[in-house]
Amino acid sequence: MHLEENLDEWLTEELDNYLDDDYLVFDCPGQIELFSHVPVLKNFVEHLRRKNFNVCVVYLLDSQFITDVTKFISGCMASLSTMVQLELPHVNILSEMDLVANKRDIENFLDPEPRTLLAELNKRMAPQFVKLNKSLIEVCPFQVFIMKAFTMMPNLNMHYILSQIDNCIQYGKDADVKVKDFDPVDDD
Repeated sequence: MHLEENLDEWLTEELDNYLDDDYLVFDCPGQIELFSHVPVLKNFVEHLRRKNFNVCVVYLLDSQFITDVTKFISGCMASLSTMVQLELPHVNILSEMDLVANKRDIENFLDPEPRTLLAELNKRMAPQFVKLNKSLIEVCPFQVFIMKAFTMMPNLNMHYILSQIDNCIQYGKDADVKVKDFDPVDDD
């Protein structure tokens, strides 16, 4: 509430201290209600956009969500709720990957195949949920949920994630192309 009440004064003054090429990271709490049905973050994002900031959401999904397909679907739905509410490009990241016991299962969740998820859901849930499972899989755009795994190789991962964010916000697309004139080489 304090942030929302001080967007035009305090926040604008603070944002003026940054350069055009600076990355600003706002670490938000993991309380889904702040993203799904309370307008505080949406108003904050709209304020940033009015100030000509390119904004991208980096949504961290804890690796515990890939221990079972029902948790994964739940995590994807929470991310989808945030996407719909904030209307921003997203980079979805599976975090704390060093805690995953079965490393072979990771690939199934980085680029999920809807039919495989549906088959797994139907195996784990009671038969009366088959129609619901099918509807969930049909309505949820899993191609949007291509996850990036954040492992314990921080430099490689951070560069990769920054490139994904740059791509989402189209960083540098307005930059002038720098042309360097070369002197002709003498054959003497």
